[in-house]
Amino acid sequence: MISLTKFLIGTDHYGDSLRYRHGARNNPNGTSESCGPVVAWNITRTCNLNCIHCYMNSENKKYEGELTHNEAIKFIHDLADFKVPVLLFSGGEPLIREDFFELAQETVKLNIRPTISTNGTLITQQVAKKLKEIGIGYVGISLDGLQEVNDLFRKKEGAYEAALKGIESCVSVGQRVGLRFTINRHNYQELDRIFDLVEEANIDRVCFYHLVYSGRGSYMQSEDLTHEETRKALDLIIERTIDFHRRGLKKEILTVDNHADGVYLYLRLKEINPKRADEVLRLMKTNGGNRSGIAFANVDSLGNVHPDQFNQNHILGNIRKKSFSDIWKDTSHPILAGLKNRKPLLKGRCQSCNWLQVCNGNFRARAEAVTGDFWEADPACYLTDEEIQLSAL
Repeated sequence: MISLTKFLIGTDHYGDSLRYRHGARNNPNGTSESCGPVVAWNITRTCNLNCIHCYMNSENKKYEGELTHNEAIKFIHDLADFKVPVLLFSGGEPLIREDFFELAQETVKLNIRPTISTNGTLITQQVAKKLKEIGIGYVGISLDGLQEVNDLFRKKEGAYEAALKGIESCVSVGQRVGLRFTINRHNYQELDRIFDLVEEANIDRVCFYHLVYSGRGSYMQSEDLTHEETRKALDLIIERTIDFHRRGLKKEILTVDNHADGVYLYLRLKEINPKRADEVLRLMKTNGGNRSGIAFANVDSLGNVHPDQFNQNHILGNIRKKSFSDIWKDTSHPILAGLKNRKPLLKGRCQSCNWLQVCNGNFRARAEAVTGDFWEADPACYLTDEEIQLSAL
């Protein structure tokens, strides 16, 4: 996750304290010596939508074997003991789970910051008020375009309008809310209009996700942007971020799932603002790049632990049999051990890249999806051969 507002402008938000904390890159078990990993938890696989790029292959049906309420509470207590700073409730659609609010309240009580990733269609004014009252730190609502494009992706007419009402409900009660937008060939031309929507609807934050080929998204490799299109998309996102700041609009803008973005931004800034470029390089060094298996973890609705939400095919253990903290510290699993010290294992362009210290091999799920080799180079790295040989490290 790259904070463009942090890199370009220097503004601080909650997540920056975790991403750019001193020592974050050096500890293999979490973000710092005193802090466990951020955990994304798919509390249910059930969803009221059927999105074409869903990494969980979720459908609107009941899935057997999901964690019981008591198992879920026990899991949250283990995370608290492990000093996990943030628990991201995800799905499926997390608001479908009947005990969601009880689980969120327990999270707050144990001093873990709860956030939620939702399609937004179930957020009424009453639900928004309850989210605010409980103390949800952030509500991320997925929109992958304006009405026609978003509804096509969700396979449900009216999904856009329902999600927009969810956003408006959050804004009206003062609940921090943001958009989650997965960039692909069908929607990248709507980026300008998404920024307009962020301004018009008074939305606090927007995360632009690069496509990861996982779950139903595995079938969308041909729908990803070309490297040149990706660069143009980043140029637009950078310019609109600067424009927001220039006009005094306080928005948090991030890109997610491609650490080439940080290097690309650094190389641009080096030409026009060397002092700011030096600060960006410092922040990238502090962060250390992709931290799946290090400072980020995923637990699915059955209690299986994964390096991140896109690596559902790699199970590190199950919290019904062993505590999350013990699973996370156990390096007997070759994937987890490899991720904690992956640089010697990486292949291809990643192995020879001079930016490896600030990228850490980017996204393994994409590499495996395309090549069949978990340690091969990430095909979504859009840096040129010349750029990966440049270095300021």
